[in-house]
Parts: sequence; structure tokens; C-alpha cells
Amino acid sequence: MTADKTTPDNTTPDKTVGDMSFEEAMAALEAVVSALEKGEVPLEKSIELYDRGAALRAHCAGKLAQAEEKVELIRTAEGRAVGVTPAEGL
Repeated sequence: MTADKTTPDNTTPDKTVGDMSFEEAMAALEAVVSALEKGEVPLEKSIELYDRGAALRAHCAGKLAQAEEKVELIRTAEGRAVGVTPAEGL
């Protein structure tokens, strides 16, 4: 973190990446990508942003995997096939 009490993506450090909701992490990831795409960030800050972006991406992927597991459990409990998409019109 920087000395001005913000993270490299300019979000406040109130929450660690692991404590963020999916939506918060996606917003922070979008800020990281935007900052890197502008190309106006010094090299050291770019490295910090890239590292944070990687952590945010992994966190979002984990949250999505958890959501998929929950949906599969619900479908299984309802007696519906898991991992199968019904063909339309049949």
C-alpha cells in the first residue's frame, strides 16, 4: 500500500481483497485495468497494480466458482441434471 492510505488502484484499504464482495473486487479490478491501460503509471506503481490485479482476478474467479457450486447444489436438490443445458424446443 502507498503512504497516502490508498491501494494501488486508488481504493481505500478498509478491506483486503479476500474480504471484498465479487462486485467490489470487479470494480477494483476495472480500476486497475483502466490505470494500466492509460500507460501513465510509473513502472514500480505498474508492478504493484499488476500484482493487485492478479489477486483481484483470482478472488473473482474463486467467487464465481463458489456461485457455480451453489447453483449445482440447488439443481441437484431439485432433481435436475447438473452441467447439462436443455435443448430448446425439445
